[in-house]
Amino acid sequence: MKRQIIALGGGGFSDEPENPLLDDYILNQASKINPKICFIGTASGDAEAYIQNFYKCFEKRDCSPSHLSLFAGHTDKIEEFILDQDILFVGGGNTRNMLVLWKEWGLDLMVKKAYQRGTILSGVSAGAICWFEEGLTDSIPNQITKLNCLGFLRGSNCPHFDGEPERQAVYREKISIGEMKSGIACDDGVALHFVNENLVRIVSSQENKRALRYEMKTTLIEHLLEPEYLKKGSHQK
Repeated sequence: MKRQIIALGGGGFSDEPENPLLDDYILNQASKINPKICFIGTASGDAEAYIQNFYKCFEKRDCSPSHLSLFAGHTDKIEEFILDQDILFVGGGNTRNMLVLWKEWGLDLMVKKAYQRGTILSGVSAGAICWFEEGLTDSIPNQITKLNCLGFLRGSNCPHFDGEPERQAVYREKISIGEMKSGIACDDGVALHFVNENLVRIVSSQENKRALRYEMKTTLIEHLLEPEYLKKGSHQK
């Protein structure tokens, strides 16, 4: 079974409502016409405006959008609902709070089962770092810290590398002193596409964006990873 994760460092419908390149890219990876895509906004406290922005974007596309709320739930059959989806899109917000709630509800295990059955996992910011072993997060006010995440993907991840430049020195330092695992930092508008836990493609919704792989050898090694710019109308499969 083909397993896919698409992790956005920033961008997508919430950050670039007039630029649907990453949203369309995610939809285009589904193996069926009119895929079911579910938004999970736990990290934002299921903010109503965020949910409505999701529908505003995806109701205009060839898909069947829905959402799952843990704060104002619509079903007691959460696992059945999750396993019925073709794509899950996890929104940004407080990653720490999100993971605590997911584990309390058992949603982390349900999502893992869906992933193993072929459901595409995607998301931005909190919805990107959550798939890795570790993520760099601002979940604690006035702090940028390491967070242990779900571990579907090896290593660590840092979103918003250009949009929140204060993350840059922190991420480099934590890897260099061994506090965080080696990993990849992504600018806003950059998405990492993994298939069967292997990075197969890096794409972006804007030109002149980058991803950077950091590895600690005798010194910290930085590898520039140039994304493929998804021009409007380009073939994205």
